[in-house]
Amino acid sequence: MTDSGAATPQLLRRVNAMAVLTHLRGTQEATATELMAASGLTRASVIAVSEDLVRRGWITEVVASGAALGAGRPARRFELNAMAGVVVGVDIGAATTTASVADLRGTILGTASRSCRDTQIVAAERISVIDTVCLAALDDAGSTAASVLAVTAGLAAPVSNDGTLLASQPFWRQFDVGLRSALHDLHGWRVLLENDANLAALGERWRGTGTGVDHLVVLLASERLGAGIIESGRLLHGARGAAGEMSFLELVEGVGSTAGIAALVREWAPVPGTEPAEVFAAAARGDCASAAVLARIAERMARVITALSSLLNPEQLVLGGAVAESAGVLLPAMTARLAELSPTPPRVTVSALGDGIVTVGAVRHALDFVETHTLDVRLPATPPA
Repeated sequence: MTDSGAATPQLLRRVNAMAVLTHLRGTQEATATELMAASGLTRASVIAVSEDLVRRGWITEVVASGAALGAGRPARRFELNAMAGVVVGVDIGAATTTASVADLRGTILGTASRSCRDTQIVAAERISVIDTVCLAALDDAGSTAASVLAVTAGLAAPVSNDGTLLASQPFWRQFDVGLRSALHDLHGWRVLLENDANLAALGERWRGTGTGVDHLVVLLASERLGAGIIESGRLLHGARGAAGEMSFLELVEGVGSTAGIAALVREWAPVPGTEPAEVFAAAARGDCASAAVLARIAERMARVITALSSLLNPEQLVLGGAVAESAGVLLPAMTARLAELSPTPPRVTVSALGDGIVTVGAVRHALDFVETHTLDVRLPATPPA
């Protein structure tokens, strides 16, 4: 952005500030000259914008070392104030809630988790659990509720572009607890809602095997199947947030339900109810019955991926969630069968983010909000603009 044009001074100030911040978020520190080259601004504008951002608390000026001071007037250098505030990413499952706290560069500073034996808890109890987990994660990070700039909560339910939860199904309805208003009333937090599989896709594209992939599907594949879809570099929601819901699998021959890998292993194990890790381990030791279960699951997942490939034609499909680490052994049989079933098979990988994939994506989502609304967000202990 240059200094010319018909924009108002206020708009120009905002655009120029965002240009400087965008560059500083992608580098450790930068001189005024480097900021000029990156933003297209004049030196006077770069200095004015940078000094304003320092005053607001978003960036800091790097003090030159003694050696540099002795070599003449040093170049002014600036860096993002990564601890100007924190964001919180939350994964709200039916039975377990996990929260991670990150600084403004996305470095995870603290995490906490809590399980609930009763998955049908009432709204007030669920809000209490979520609040407790968030505060525990903040404590683990050495931070406080006052430092939170945004919270993103991932739910196992569709969420529209405007943050409205679709509660037309009983399972989805249990997440419709008024979380945004509750946490705002408790702490003044800005709370954003998003579907958990969508957040998994954001997390995988940010810090997983799908980094930079513009046509990406991330399939949460543990208990219930759900897909997050990146199309042409953008997250796909659909009209009511239900893009990626997998109920159509009930109509797919050889699939028949949205049950995920872990759920199917428990159902099909030689001894029903056996935990998935035990079945995978037994198969690795050469147990034929356990190996047959995994072969059956590989066939089923190949059919699921074929259906998604036919609909969406992704470049890459990532298996994510708590089962991802074990699912790697399914890849050879799954991809071989996929090549037979699909004329356009995607590259299939497993996520290295494990059961943290949703919280990683939730952190990214909260950071996106903060970065988009930087000049509207008041930092703790800073003077008004």
